Amino acid sequence: MKKSAWLPAVIAPVVVAGAIAAPTLASAANDPIAGTNPTAADVIASVAKSSDAQYSGKLSQTSDLGLPELPAGSGGSSLEGDASDALSLLTSSHTARVYVDGATKQRVQVTQQLAEQDLVRNGSDVWTWDSKAREATHVTLPDHVKESFRDGTMTPADLAKQAIAAIRPSTTVSKPTTTSVAGHDAWQLVLTPKSSDTLVGSVELAVDKQTGLPLRAAIQADGQSEPAVQVGFTSLDYGAPAARLFDFTPPSGAKVTTKDLSDAADHAGSHRGAHGTGDDTPTLTGSGWSTIAELPAGTADQASLGSDAQGLLGQVTRAVDGGRAIQTSLVSVYLTDDGRVLAGAVPVSSLVAAAK
Repeated sequence: MKKSAWLPAVIAPVVVAGAIAAPTLASAANDPIAGTNPTAADVIASVAKSSDAQYSGKLSQTSDLGLPELPAGSGGSSLEGDASDALSLLTSSHTARVYVDGATKQRVQVTQQLAEQDLVRNGSDVWTWDSKAREATHVTLPDHVKESFRDGTMTPADLAKQAIAAIRPSTTVSKPTTTSVAGHDAWQLVLTPKSSDTLVGSVELAVDKQTGLPLRAAIQADGQSEPAVQVGFTSLDYGAPAARLFDFTPPSGAKVTTKDLSDAADHAGSHRGAHGTGDDTPTLTGSGWSTIAELPAGTADQASLGSDAQGLLGQVTRAVDGGRAIQTSLVSVYLTDDGRVLAGAVPVSSLVAAAK
């Protein structure tokens, strides 16, 4: 399994606590943040206008999920090494360079341990590059894709959009206060779940007063004083990055994989028409921040894992009724004996109960 397949683990707390957590905001205008005393709705609405922003900057991501820190690539086999790399993303700090020219041109560079991973999007063409493995992937996106594509790489904008989706009716939103991030004046909001059944304590967002660009996002676990996950700009300059940054040619001798998703929408539509939803579409139960996502039997076949991977799984999970589970300060994952996967920003006991 490639490291890129593990990258969404970094955003699992946000996906669970935001994207599947609550109804979306009913409407949001594209007006600038009003005056010097905006409402929370004004600040939230201003985020929409940042989709065409042009900027370059440096991001810092920290995680404190209550997991022991593991060095990247510490395993002996490739699978164990990839899994350890994924866990290191959840247990240690990372930085990334980000270049954005509107909604369809982005470049993200993550450097760690003398290796670099790049994701470059230029219109419908997306390249990923792993310098350590010397492997590149070229993906052609469907024409209807308009949103930024980052293959799991998280920015404050991503976190903000997920949190904003959870605003009503499950969340209390604070009055905006003033802060500063990377030298830019910002409005700060605190979103607090109303439910007592979630592990999420609050989500803090800092939004640029002038552009509406989310500059920092932090997710606080219930009962913790420090953020469980935080992503924020440490430097940020507005203006169009150099056009050459969005062009990518794989180095000589690199392994290149090509994927054409240009007709993916048509296939997905016919598949839904015949079967209702795709096999990889999670079933959602519960509501608000306590929502639980479930993937079907066969998703996690523990028996097919090698001994190294099973050993790593045993280290980070514990045996529970009907399977194995891990509970961090912010999110829990339950792997059932029949291969189902349940996840949510809830205690493991809630996942076990939902699986029965």
